[in-house]
Amino acid sequence: MRLALLISWLGFALCAQATSQPNIVFFLIDDLGYTDCGFNGGKDIKTPNIDRLAKSGTIIESHYVQPVCSPTRSTLLTGRYPTHTGVYTIVSPGAPWGLPLAERTLADALRSAGYRTALTGKWHLGEFEKAYQPNARGFDHQYGHFFGMLDYYSHDRLNKLDWYRNGEPLKEEGYTTHLIAKEACKVIASGDQSKPLFLYVPFNGVHSPFQAPDSYLKPYAHLKGNRQKLAGMLAAVDEAIGQIEAALKQAGRLENTLIVFSSDNGGPPPGDNTPLRDFKGTIYEGGTRAAAFATWPGRIPAEQRLRQPMHMVDWYPTLIKLAGGSLEQKLPVDGLDVWPMLTKGAPSPHDAILSVSTQGPTRAAVRMGDWKLIVSGGADADSGEDESATKAKKKGKNIAGKYEPVALYNLIADPSESKNLAAAHPDRVKAMRARLAELLKDAVPSGAKK
Repeated sequence: MRLALLISWLGFALCAQATSQPNIVFFLIDDLGYTDCGFNGGKDIKTPNIDRLAKSGTIIESHYVQPVCSPTRSTLLTGRYPTHTGVYTIVSPGAPWGLPLAERTLADALRSAGYRTALTGKWHLGEFEKAYQPNARGFDHQYGHFFGMLDYYSHDRLNKLDWYRNGEPLKEEGYTTHLIAKEACKVIASGDQSKPLFLYVPFNGVHSPFQAPDSYLKPYAHLKGNRQKLAGMLAAVDEAIGQIEAALKQAGRLENTLIVFSSDNGGPPPGDNTPLRDFKGTIYEGGTRAAAFATWPGRIPAEQRLRQPMHMVDWYPTLIKLAGGSLEQKLPVDGLDVWPMLTKGAPSPHDAILSVSTQGPTRAAVRMGDWKLIVSGGADADSGEDESATKAKKKGKNIAGKYEPVALYNLIADPSESKNLAAAHPDRVKAMRARLAELLKDAVPSGAKK
């Protein structure tokens, strides 16, 4: 009798832990266009697994990220804007810097709360010393690559292997998207099953080079050039996400798993950011608004589209709080808890959301409600173009061109940022410039060594 009671109590305790500490799976897709997936209106590419997950949860229409990948990853893992970490631009191979070691990471916080933590995919936050690598930044397990633009088959970047397991070089065969999914499934099935799991899956798909197995290209013979290849690459990512979802289900974890999906920045050509302006590398909406959703059956409303804005920094406090972790730390957090917004339709907790360019605070934007202000100054203000926009123009893409010194847009009426309303609303410009200055007042220099 006592044994039966003990077993019953243990079962209740495990159930209570599962309810209070969900598994967290975070999918980050590299260079995905805002409208490439079906759930955001895409027609070219079939993404059935992604679309089904999106439909089962809430699509976040105004999910802000940084214009390139390393800064976005830093905001997710620290809850702090690039103005406070110094990660404004990408971390190059061998560069003597990375995410500052003083930063506490999301993986650190969740591990302290009792989670198993694993990363399968792309890191891109520093590797020149072991202290900057994932295993020293809160991840129990690491698998994948430290940088971007690696060959999907050889796993080389500029003729040097960029493929590791727990920081050790790993030579193996296979298409990277397949390998990342296989490792993620292995992580789900193994390890201490009594612990909740934080699984971070930052795919290198659909970043260039544009490579996909022939079987993924055949359904898209009607598309041309790199658009066909991107379609095949995204189809492989969609299949991988379906496999990871199936592994969660097989392990009995799916019902108690929060799944978050986002791009790391807007897509470059041939990605589709319709109706947003421009591409990756810019602080127009096409560079900083990501395709995103969150799903957790019974906790996050299904078939909902959320227009309220949030930023990648918000996942840090939201997930830590949800996991029962501590937000007490030395460095202040910029992100805010968006759980009431996601689950109860509460207003955005932000009065203002900041975007900064890869060049730092000399070019920055602030969103307040439906309005967005872009201020472009500094030595390069006359040229006003980021590198990716210039490349897009050379490829004949119809993009809007240079930044103006001051530009004001109403994003609800004009999501394409085609009408600068600064002259018509001087008082609003003044108020938003003051708020932007406040957000930038303690901005730190770039961590990149010049």
